[in-house]
Amino acid sequence: YELFQLRSKRSMIDSIDVQILDILQNDGRIQRNRIAEKVGVSKKQAEDMLDAFENITIEALKQGQEVTLTGFGTFSAKVRSARGGVNPQNPSERIQIPEVTVPKFKAGKALKDSLKNKE
Repeated sequence: YELFQLRSKRSMIDSIDVQILDILQNDGRIQRNRIAEKVGVSKKQAEDMLDAFENITIEALKQGQEVTLTGFGTFSAKVRSARGGVNPQNPSERIQIPEVTVPKFKAGKALKDSLKNKE
């Protein structure tokens, strides 16, 4: 996507991503006001950046592309084939579960390593 391909913007996104990842590693939740403080931008700017990242990621996944944050991980979309199943409300009834596209996330090495060394 254009936002990730522009060199000047990519540098900005990468440094911000690192700071956001630091926040996530500490408490596991994205609090926009905390991200704004850590990155040194207004809460509105932090919200805009997160919204842009979310929108870009969704559009890329819809188009069959992967979104990679180096060291953190890769977002992708996977198609689950249609299959038969059992109605949980009536176990004797067989149902057909339709094909669906679901999000997938594969953790990167830096994320995995940071969780191994959690103290």
